[in-house]
Amino acid sequence: MVKNSSTNEEEIIRKYSSAVYRIAYSVTSNRADSDDIYQNVFLRYIRKKPHFNDEAHEKAWFIKVALNCSKSFMTQAWNKRTEAISNEIEYRDNEKIDLEFALKKLTSDARTIIYLYYYEGYTTKEIAHMMNMNHSAVRTSLSRSRKKLKSILEKEGSNA
Repeated sequence: MVKNSSTNEEEIIRKYSSAVYRIAYSVTSNRADSDDIYQNVFLRYIRKKPHFNDEAHEKAWFIKVALNCSKSFMTQAWNKRTEAISNEIEYRDNEKIDLEFALKKLTSDARTIIYLYYYEGYTTKEIAHMMNMNHSAVRTSLSRSRKKLKSILEKEGSNA
């Protein structure tokens, strides 16, 4: 029996929705913009119906498209003229508040590298390929971002 195409699309969306949204949010730091990017990525998937060699290729496609859509969104002329409205996420856990606050102090590329490395488990070489960056630049960014996060978290801890 052949699987219904819409059922397969729903499964794919469920499977990659979290990763796509996190990448969009790591670049934009804004829920509404992340929602738009999220929707754009899955619309591209539904319209193009790409064929994948395996699950790793499929996941890489979604991450690459999410990165490209996010960067494209951030470079749009109208986006440069807008002012961000704070949409802080409320947590009951102070560690999550501190980490989110610290992450927002990093550049969008640094946040994306941190996400891909720690949450998705990609190597620095794979991240460099996905983000069209030099491998040493990714390693340097990851190292500097770790140090900056540690510094921010230590400062916040001493202010508490």
